[in-house]
Amino acid sequence: MKIRRYDEMNGLGLDLIREIGSIGTGNSATALSSMLGKSVRMTLPDVQILGYNEAIKFLGDPEEIVAAILVKMTGEINGLMLFILKLDFINEVLSSVMQKEIKDYYQLNVMETSALEEIGNIIISSYVNAMSTLSDVTINLSVPDIAVNMLGGILSVPMVEFGYQTDKMMMISGQFVIGGKALQSDLLMMPDIESLNFLMEKLGITNG
Repeated sequence: MKIRRYDEMNGLGLDLIREIGSIGTGNSATALSSMLGKSVRMTLPDVQILGYNEAIKFLGDPEEIVAAILVKMTGEINGLMLFILKLDFINEVLSSVMQKEIKDYYQLNVMETSALEEIGNIIISSYVNAMSTLSDVTINLSVPDIAVNMLGGILSVPMVEFGYQTDKMMMISGQFVIGGKALQSDLLMMPDIESLNFLMEKLGITNG
């Protein structure tokens, strides 16, 4: 039986997303460690299906300014990946790569923005590669795009894109521990419903 909304996924489906999350976080920690030249590990990810307002409440204040990396998935899986970047994570990256920090998101210059897009791309690609490998599906990724906006505005992007299909989001959350410092990691994964059903089918998971 096909699902029509994210929150119709059964326990096996959610376990699958957790497995993708676990492999993805492990891969992204390894890649980040190499790029930053520091020890990086990732806590076991938590997967939640959240509504728009629930997601904002989980992440912070709707008017809080954040940065986010957005990547579109196409191919056999279509949808969006959105990685939230908060200031402490940004400064950990910038201090490691460029030996500098910022006090405000709007201080980011072209080089710093490019470095953050690369970091976001590494993290998102790690999850997508895990999904692709586990399910043997072909997924193409767009060039990463960075946005700085209020949290409510950032999260409205996937809702505008997929709100006609589902009013829920799939959130993979955990912490990167970089050089002993714990930093929050929040990734929104939003395949469209047709793609999600295809993914479940490829993995032999039925929702009946």
